[in-house]
Amino acid sequence: MSAEHESNSPTRQETPNWKSALALVSLALSLLLWLNGLLSSLERPSVGDDLSRRQLELTVLAQGNLSEPIRPLVSSSDPLQSLKESLKVAINSNEEEGRNPSPDLLLEQALLLQRTGDGNQAKALLDRLHTGAGEHRSIAAALLKPEQHSRREREELLAQLKGSTLLRQWTCEALLGEGACNGGQVARRASLQLLAVTLLPALGLIAGIALLLRELWRRWRGKAPAAPPWQGPNLSGIDTVLLVAGGFVVVGSLITPLLVAPLLTRLLQDLPINAVLKQGISVVALYGALMAGPLLILQMLLKPLGPAPQEGWLQFRWSPPQLCLSQALKGFLMVLPLVSLVGWLQGQIFGDPGGSNPLLELVLNGHNVPALACFGVTAIVMAPLFEETIFRGVLLPVAARYWGSGWGVVASAAVFAVAHSSLGEFPPLMVLGLGLGWLRWRSGRLGSCVLMHALWNSLTFFNLVVLGW
Repeated sequence: MSAEHESNSPTRQETPNWKSALALVSLALSLLLWLNGLLSSLERPSVGDDLSRRQLELTVLAQGNLSEPIRPLVSSSDPLQSLKESLKVAINSNEEEGRNPSPDLLLEQALLLQRTGDGNQAKALLDRLHTGAGEHRSIAAALLKPEQHSRREREELLAQLKGSTLLRQWTCEALLGEGACNGGQVARRASLQLLAVTLLPALGLIAGIALLLRELWRRWRGKAPAAPPWQGPNLSGIDTVLLVAGGFVVVGSLITPLLVAPLLTRLLQDLPINAVLKQGISVVALYGALMAGPLLILQMLLKPLGPAPQEGWLQFRWSPPQLCLSQALKGFLMVLPLVSLVGWLQGQIFGDPGGSNPLLELVLNGHNVPALACFGVTAIVMAPLFEETIFRGVLLPVAARYWGSGWGVVASAAVFAVAHSSLGEFPPLMVLGLGLGWLRWRSGRLGSCVLMHALWNSLTFFNLVVLGW
């Protein structure tokens, strides 16, 4: 054990029996909750297929507006056929699992079949929508017999339609004719969206690979600077278990939602606001409540430790801000190709196991700016600050003191990945956690980790908004 670790070690005091028992119970409950969350995540739908389909939809819309050098980079040879197969797979998958396919899927497939000359199958899907329950009954009726609906009625139906840009555009063209639907403007916007979600990440991957190679070269040549001494809270292992298992999991993820969620539902149910905005307010308020318990426990654990080292026990060290930002950007770019590689390998070996964070679907389908602002604050500000405080601010320095820096980074990354309760997202989250832990170790700054985490969530949020809008 290094001298730095020894100087920061807590004073060896006998742990009260009640604290050890509470830590043991909290750990047992956490393991049960995590195991249940990981297994149940396999039953949750994945947003991955929706994202792929949205990208295909943009490709179809943008086909006539993409120049020849760019088209092969962002488009398949026959995006319309690829979209047709994607919709068919999604509809069949829902039916095989005993669930009714989304009306948007059925309507989009019907419109696609109409455009490709398969009128009989298109009519069968429209009849299915027309005879079923749901908001698409009237639209299906207008598409089946447009002559029985005035132009004003068709315009009103179109104004009420939500869903993807492609769905709205094709419905508009089917109800009102191509000349009334601003096809050129829609194609130009789709081109910009498509470039934003394909070329920009590609440039980030190239920059990340270059930075990774540079970092490996420097280490091989022995020119990489030494990591600063660990500075973190002088908490015992029992205290850390109480914070992570008792505070983060039991209090934050179990007790708080049970107490706060019903109260939020009652407070919001009578407000005259959009349902999506209610979801946004509920998400940000619930996450704020979730943070409160663990942070209060952390404050109680730190209070008896006496004077904190310079810049605090957690070592946020925001100053100078340009250094924090440059470290965060470098860490973000370096981890981007690694997470992408792991995600690709996982898809090749296991397919898509599902279990996406429900917030992703809310952002993808939430066409409401105030609601998106709530989701954005939660994902880009609150979650990075809270999770980095727990996992890299407390857990990592304590684990490094007991097990060494390398194993401390691995342990904190594993707990970080498991805590998201998604078996499908575990491998990429593990790699992301390793990158965040490496940055905390090599920089000595928690603030840089918070910014790197925020950049990562910002990229995900940006892609969801661009594909969903």
